[in-house]
Amino acid sequence: MTTPEFTSNRDNFCYRHPDRQSFVLCQRCMRTICPECQTQAPVGVICPECMEAERKNRTPAQKKAARRWGARSGGTMAMARGGKPVVTYALLAVTSFIGLLQLIPGIGDQITSQLLFAAPYLYPNLFALPFEPWRLVTAMFVHGGFIHLALNMLALWMLGQSLEPMLGRGRFLAIYLISGFGGSVMVACLAPLTSTVGASGAIFGLLAALLIVGRHIGANVTGLLVILGINFAFGFFIGNIAWQAHLGGAIIGALVAFIYTRTKRPNQRKWQILLLSAVVVVLIVLVAFVPPLILLS
Repeated sequence: MTTPEFTSNRDNFCYRHPDRQSFVLCQRCMRTICPECQTQAPVGVICPECMEAERKNRTPAQKKAARRWGARSGGTMAMARGGKPVVTYALLAVTSFIGLLQLIPGIGDQITSQLLFAAPYLYPNLFALPFEPWRLVTAMFVHGGFIHLALNMLALWMLGQSLEPMLGRGRFLAIYLISGFGGSVMVACLAPLTSTVGASGAIFGLLAALLIVGRHIGANVTGLLVILGINFAFGFFIGNIAWQAHLGGAIIGALVAFIYTRTKRPNQRKWQILLLSAVVVVLIVLVAFVPPLILLS
């Protein structure tokens, strides 16, 4: 369900398909376009009309280059126009493959031990362990069992189907990875001796992002808010769930989505990249200084 403000604002829908909601703008004319109408360009995506105008204005040299290289780039362009959530599918494939490898006796334990997140691996001066910072990110690709993997992948598939077409592939991947990273940082800061696995931090980031984006375009987000609250509360009542990762992922996902909603115009792209970089830098500073202070206190 949507609010009257949402349905009355045509900027929330594709200008060529009025029944299709989208969060992506043509980088030329700034009109809203759905995944079917999006064509990848060097500076983002453009609508069919702007693409046609660009083709007409090409110089003879550009036309010759297009004929020469068109066969090699055609697959990529067709994929962009299709608007399929390919990043979601890629994340599902990679995470599921690693999860299935974890089920193999002997090999699975080694994979889990190499990729799980454990804060002591970040502080070789405090613990007799090697420095392995990649665990802050790789933990979201390993899980604690088939049920854990299946539930997270189902959530990723459901959220990705809605969120990736609205945000675009690059922004969707960024919010997934940064949210997962934020979940690991929150675990390190609040429970530095806890080991964690799973994509839950990234999933909570996507859920919070969908909440922020939905609220921005005027959709009724009450149901999403209830789902987010219920799922977060489960972490306090069910054992072996790192609620800290859920909290960190949700906070960072909401923050990144808020940045997206305020920097979606082409001339704001540099600000968007700068603000996202600042979020990552702040997370790095937090994980570098806060857990050692807690462990030494």
